Amino acid sequence: MPRVRELEVFRLVLPFGRKSETLLVKLTDHGGMTGWGESISPQPKTWSRLEETLGALLIGVDWEHPDTVPSGDPAVDMACWDLWTRMRGVPLAEAIGGTRTSLMATVRLAPDPSVESLVARVNQQVCAGYGHVTLDIRPGWDVEPVRAVRLAYPALTLAVDCGNAYTDLGQLVALDSYGLEVIERPFAGGDVYAHASLQDQVSASVAVEVASTAQLDDYLTLRAARVLLLRPNAFASLTEARRAHDRAAAAGLDIQCAGGQGAGLARAATVAVASLPGCTLPCDVTQPPRQNQIVTPIVGANAGVIAVPLTQSGLGHDIDETRVRRLAKDAFHA
Repeated sequence: MPRVRELEVFRLVLPFGRKSETLLVKLTDHGGMTGWGESISPQPKTWSRLEETLGALLIGVDWEHPDTVPSGDPAVDMACWDLWTRMRGVPLAEAIGGTRTSLMATVRLAPDPSVESLVARVNQQVCAGYGHVTLDIRPGWDVEPVRAVRLAYPALTLAVDCGNAYTDLGQLVALDSYGLEVIERPFAGGDVYAHASLQDQVSASVAVEVASTAQLDDYLTLRAARVLLLRPNAFASLTEARRAHDRAAAAGLDIQCAGGQGAGLARAATVAVASLPGCTLPCDVTQPPRQNQIVTPIVGANAGVIAVPLTQSGLGHDIDETRVRRLAKDAFHA
């Protein structure tokens, strides 16, 4: 039975890219075992809420299972799972019901200055072993790049991520002639009816991203999608993410796990969730910038394949605490 004797929370501003924030939680039990968790792009009030409540919630409190810790925060929940599974000597993937030992990966490519340079980048990834590519598209950067990539690679499995940026159904229907596997996150604001209308008009599978099973139920009721884009860090707990997986799989949806940001811990949890039996589509944990990572080994793909760490307990990665403390802009201890 875990009993936390010490906790630390760190706010990191990652040095590479857009310098996004991530929040790390470290729990230490009375035997010296540690568990770590991460919350990507935390809400502004998260820091003060955890500082006020986390010590009373966990310090010196016995708990049987991570589900019994009502934190409401993915970093705290992940840290509890990591500690609980490390104490039992089992990998996180196994503890939540994962069955896969390796995962196929997709590589995500952002918009490029030119169509020619995009095709060249796709070529680099295909030569590196990727058989599945996801293109980030936006209005004005959609039909032309998709057409160019499809002409260059007629047999490549291709998906597009719309970033919730579209309002015009016609623009997306026009993409369907290029043999897309998935159209991810087409519309903003959770417009279930727009998603349903698009799915009726295209042969590609529409993928929706949700943060609760209640949101998922709305899409299932109208048959508004054929793919769930499951981002574990968007849920308050891994159990809730597993519940969404179970509901989507039971309804016949394909599932793609995604989690390509952060300092590495959230990526590791994404890999664990992606090992669940219903996660049938390639996992999106595009190779991260090494400057942002605090885990060893780095979470990423090799020749288009991601290994699920099953020889180590917990999240399956070691933490570079020296780097954590160097990158931390704020920290508190209890």
